[in-house]
Amino acid sequence: MARWQDGRGELTVRGNGEEAPVRVPLEVAASYRARTRGLLGRDSLDGALLLSPANSVHTFRMRMPIDVAYLDRRLRVIAVRTMPPGRLGLLRPRARHVLEAEAGAMEGWGLRVGAQVEVNL
Repeated sequence: MARWQDGRGELTVRGNGEEAPVRVPLEVAASYRARTRGLLGRDSLDGALLLSPANSVHTFRMRMPIDVAYLDRRLRVIAVRTMPPGRLGLLRPRARHVLEAEAGAMEGWGLRVGAQVEVNL
């Protein structure tokens, strides 16, 4: 399983192979403290936030609805959900990482179940 440190990088989204890959600014939250903080207190996000390791999220005390993508150990998308503030997401036992973005962003990137992503730091 990939191990990262807190920081910034780039996320590459490869849809079904027909579209060109999409590159998105990425923040990585790998430490316990950074994962716990997540998007709390933010009004917006440029790109995506990767929580690793993680297999569930919540949106309590968040100011905005978010898209959530659950990734398996090979960084393949196994589920995508949009969550309004004040919700508790389901535990996804196969998930090893979670991507968060502003609501609607992931659809624009072509990120859906079965898509492959790459993390470049």
